[in-house]
Amino acid sequence: MDASNRSDRLVAAAESGGGIVILAGAGMSAESGVPTFRGADGLWRNFRAEDLATPGAFARDPVLVWEWYEWRRGLVAECEPNAAHSAVTELENRVTGSFLLVTQNVDGLHRVAGTRNYREVHGCLWETRCLGCGDVVERRDHPLGELPPKCTCGGTLRPNVVWFGENLPEATLSSAFAAAGECDVMVVAGTSGVVYPIAHLPRIAKDAGGYVIEVNLERTPISTLADEVHLGPAGEVLPDLVGVTF
Repeated sequence: MDASNRSDRLVAAAESGGGIVILAGAGMSAESGVPTFRGADGLWRNFRAEDLATPGAFARDPVLVWEWYEWRRGLVAECEPNAAHSAVTELENRVTGSFLLVTQNVDGLHRVAGTRNYREVHGCLWETRCLGCGDVVERRDHPLGELPPKCTCGGTLRPNVVWFGENLPEATLSSAFAAAGECDVMVVAGTSGVVYPIAHLPRIAKDAGGYVIEVNLERTPISTLADEVHLGPAGEVLPDLVGVTF
């Protein structure tokens, strides 16, 4: 159903020790000006994202792939968290029970906004992973310098993001699915609900007796199972849901 931009159920769960999960998609970051990297607007030097974000592409030309990621990091570095990110952080601060943010975004804006308990299912642009020792390190320095960058062990570093043809991190998925099955309220914000396996999370929450709230610009496949549907920009709707102003 459609509802006003105030969720008494969400606020009550936060105050009474209930478990809350936020599932965030690209719509959250779009309001901060984070560009997408698919389709006509995602072209870079006449390459498609699908031709660069693969293990094979990195094996063939790691410098080219890193140049693309440095370009992306530069664009994202100019973006700031918006009111939706701030509302999520404020909600986490108010929750007296369990809280988990599950984000499909790689821009790291939830980190900048101060959210502490999160799972980045597709990784993060600001992290590198060593192909030698496996160490994952957050690197906010931009530009990184010589490409491809090297680990202290001498191994080659790659962006710590999930590429086409790679599986999502098993531990990250397991914790997200477990939280969905145990939460009292799940808020699904800015996602189309068609990218699996993450799109299963609202159904898992619903089947386990959870209360599902959707926030999106338009109705999605999730709308049919949601208990509340709030249509509008996440930066406007989420603060109202939580009951804060910025």
